[in-house]
Amino acid sequence: MSDLLFLAHRVPFPPDRGDKIRSFHVLRYLAQRMRVHLVAFADDAADLNPPAGFTDMLASCTILPRTKSQARAAIEALATGKPVSLTAFASSAMQAAVDRILPRVGGIYCFSGQMAQYLPDDGARVVMDFVDMDSAKFAGFADDSRGPMRWMMRREARLLGAFERKFAARVSASLFVSEAEAALFRTGGASGRILAVENGIDSATFDPAAYAETPSYHPGEGRGPVGKAAVTLDSPSSSTSPNWTPASAGAAKGGVVLGEVSADTLIVFTGQMDYRPNVDAVTWFARDILPRIRAQYPTARFAIVGRAPTPAVQALAGEAVTVTGAVDDVRGWLAAADVCVAPLKLARGIQNKVLEAMAMARPVVASAAAAEGIDHAGTIRVAADAADFATQVCAVLDAPAAAAELGQAARAQVLRRYGWDARLAPLDALFGFEDSDRTAS
Repeated sequence: MSDLLFLAHRVPFPPDRGDKIRSFHVLRYLAQRMRVHLVAFADDAADLNPPAGFTDMLASCTILPRTKSQARAAIEALATGKPVSLTAFASSAMQAAVDRILPRVGGIYCFSGQMAQYLPDDGARVVMDFVDMDSAKFAGFADDSRGPMRWMMRREARLLGAFERKFAARVSASLFVSEAEAALFRTGGASGRILAVENGIDSATFDPAAYAETPSYHPGEGRGPVGKAAVTLDSPSSSTSPNWTPASAGAAKGGVVLGEVSADTLIVFTGQMDYRPNVDAVTWFARDILPRIRAQYPTARFAIVGRAPTPAVQALAGEAVTVTGAVDDVRGWLAAADVCVAPLKLARGIQNKVLEAMAMARPVVASAAAAEGIDHAGTIRVAADAADFATQVCAVLDAPAAAAELGQAARAQVLRRYGWDARLAPLDALFGFEDSDRTAS
């Protein structure tokens, strides 16, 4: 197979959020082995024209803006009986772009279930990377919703689940980010070849000994060109909270600006802050867990690090909580953290935020959901509920030497288990590479 269509719901550059980190590394891996034609949406105008360092590895690159509002997508979904997840990404321009490329390729890598609607009925070999089982995610949202929203989430879970199973039955292989996700899909009635291809981590970039080095692309959860350890705000979101201010002035810890109040103890969460599971996670931590920790560590401060904080997240900012917005380099915040936390109640697959903290040799406390997909070999602490979460964080803070040893063990586990080339090696068999080390000419 010489040419491949890589179809993505979001352009895989810059790799600055969970889905784009995975898609970027998969795309780069495949582009080293064949000619790859990228066709993708951009939901940020800044992503419409990626730099030559990215596009030079591609045979062709087509990026289309996605401007359809969620309200319009919902109306279309109700009118057509389709999931909102599909109508939100339905586009005649995208279909035309795909149709132009199809005659030139011998295979397709489809990243994210939203893009399966553009796949041909037959012909090219198709590998469908669902990443997570989105229908199960919406079923979880339904359990936490009320009234019309619960009905809408249940509808989405039901319709999307049927769509996922339909396409799994007709593609060469369906990929998920963890074996737990793959098993959940199988037990939900899906057929076909269902495999786990796990996420990896760029352990050379996420290295506590070298994080001030500037890579050619941004590897983490922040936004913008990678700088040194100091954190600044790219473009502050408007806020409805009088407490929220950019973390761009005030005291610093380990080179990281913390805002108006200094912190002897820094607890860090990283992530895309308009993503509902992340919003729910930091809200739970700030309201139910952090007060228990501050009963023992009164100066402890919780930093919520990531772009696009919603008004609900911004409203958490105050004397004990810093909301940074987008940052130049997430590694500075990780390096400064006394403990990194992942208090997600709903988590699908492998959490990049946890792998990044582990690679930076930081002690991590995670919920069972956030830890489930990661082979951490006991190198992170796993908490069952709010009280246990606070207890686990305080135990880390009580014993700095033991916490440092735990962080070093976590990094060693990442180095053993989560290199990107090793995690993506199963793609060689799926695409029939004769020599997985061959670079496409």
